[in-house]
Amino acid sequence: MAKSDTKQRIMQTARELFATKGVQQTSLQEIADRLGITKPALYYHFASREDLVRSIVTPLLDDGEGFLARMEERADVPPLELIEGFFDFHHRHRADMLMLLTEMTTLAELGLIDIVLTWRSRLTKLVFGQEPTLEQEARAVLAFGGMQDCTMQFPDAPVDELKAATVTAARAALGI
Repeated sequence: MAKSDTKQRIMQTARELFATKGVQQTSLQEIADRLGITKPALYYHFASREDLVRSIVTPLLDDGEGFLARMEERADVPPLELIEGFFDFHHRHRADMLMLLTEMTTLAELGLIDIVLTWRSRLTKLVFGQEPTLEQEARAVLAFGGMQDCTMQFPDAPVDELKAATVTAARAALGI
């Protein structure tokens, strides 16, 4: 089996165990046992649990950063396009987001809370300009935080219906 295949299998098994047991409650030995490999074999791919968690969330962070950078590069992004793109990003990564949100300690340790708060600030400035009022910032927190929650709260809803409902609600919260 190729090195990358084993690494992907480790990450998938870790996702499953993290989602059911939590990050802190899942040992690397449990992951190795589930895969039928030795713990040293797992350490060959990941130096620590934090390294494993970081490898799972890095694609999510890279995708989110890429989305925001593309929006910020443009002179005038229509708010609806921004909101729909933000929904699409969260819907794509909802399983990993849900796993992370249940692990606030892990989020803090990896510095992910600061990243998410920075993203919200950048989104707010894209919608309301560089100096949003407190009311505008509050509207943005409700809209963007609520969008994140909707992608996780309604996992069985048809994606088109969920997107329409979520985008409509976010536009209302933003006042646009």
